[in-house]
Amino acid sequence: MEIIDRAVKEGRTRLSEHESKQVLAAYGIPVTRELAVDNRNDLIKAVNEIGFPLVLKGNTPEISHKTERNLIRVDVRNEQEALVAFDELAKALSETGGNILVQEMVKGSRELVVGLTRDPQFGPCVMFGLGGIFTEILRDVSFRVAPLEKRDAVSMMEEIKGHKILEGIRGMEPADLEQLSSILIQIGQIGMEFETIKEIDVNPVILGANGRCTAVDALVVLEVP
Repeated sequence: MEIIDRAVKEGRTRLSEHESKQVLAAYGIPVTRELAVDNRNDLIKAVNEIGFPLVLKGNTPEISHKTERNLIRVDVRNEQEALVAFDELAKALSETGGNILVQEMVKGSRELVVGLTRDPQFGPCVMFGLGGIFTEILRDVSFRVAPLEKRDAVSMMEEIKGHKILEGIRGMEPADLEQLSSILIQIGQIGMEFETIKEIDVNPVILGANGRCTAVDALVVLEVP
């Protein structure tokens, strides 16, 4: 894949969020509608195309934890707010470089995490669990060695302690298990096909009220020779 090849040639150990999502999207994994912009004019065009409310993020492979660096602006509701957020983020990125990601704001009260890690002994292993801030606090995750079949993906979902979050709760639709299974299978497939990928972290995956999933943030880590 050109994105990965280019990053490896540049000696990078990470893809940007936007690049990471492009890799996911190429495998049919649903990601947020978003555009990467470099200036105010492109920002306005992106705003008009995507619509409010929006999320604006600093987009650079140099920084993996954007929240800790104050590089995220959420619930941007008009053009003036978008311009202010753009200027603030552009200033914050002046030292590291990068551009600004203009992203649809996905709504949903349930957050999941999907990922991949390359184990020295077993190779690419797929991970699934509760996402958002609960990922590190609860560590409620399950793993399987890739490649996965549907029954592997389903058993991963059943294995976590918080599996009831996937059911229909508080009037929300149950999770689309077919879609979630496909996401887990494809994450494993990416790991099988690209040995240069060391890790994939998709967190959060927002589970919407309709039971469908969207990858809101993503990071691909590379193993550069």
